[in-house]
Amino acid sequence: MKVDVKTPAGKPMSAEHTTKPIGSALRIAPAFIATAVDEAMGVETTIEAHYKPTRGRYVITMITNRAIADEFNEDRLKHAAPQVIVQTAIPRCIALQLDDSPGAGWTTIADLTSAEGRIIPPWMAEAVVKRGMKDERWQVIEILYGTAALADLPPVKLIAAELRIPERTASDWIQKARAAGWLTGLTSNVGRPAAT
Repeated sequence: MKVDVKTPAGKPMSAEHTTKPIGSALRIAPAFIATAVDEAMGVETTIEAHYKPTRGRYVITMITNRAIADEFNEDRLKHAAPQVIVQTAIPRCIALQLDDSPGAGWTTIADLTSAEGRIIPPWMAEAVVKRGMKDERWQVIEILYGTAALADLPPVKLIAAELRIPERTASDWIQKARAAGWLTGLTSNVGRPAAT
């Protein structure tokens, strides 16, 4: 599904629009508008979502479905998948600095990889599972945990899938990252209790 993500002002989402610090090294867009077109169904779905600190995630505040084809089944307008749109949009709304030198630019999570369905590039996933990569590992855990938590997905499952590690290891790494001072202000109510 192709999703077009913009700021509430209608500008294409980019790292410069990620202005709210979250976690220890991430910034997010305070709000976004995402539009997905399903040509086969003849339906366009637009959602607006805002970050709610009390919920620790983006909350959908508006959903609009409209027919874009002359021949369409009106029942399909009732069956939009807004959560999938949010999950696809979130990586464009989170940014980090790959270089910690003064004046370093910000990069969105979506700009990190071109692999379909992945949040981090395969080379990064392979690097952080190696021994002795603690800070790099915790930064990646924060990226993945933040992405999952903001989209209301189970962080343990996402981390396990992205890094190709057992869920038990993912849960352990989440606890260790939090104990090391990462994941500040990031919480999730989805998935295993150890991940919250």
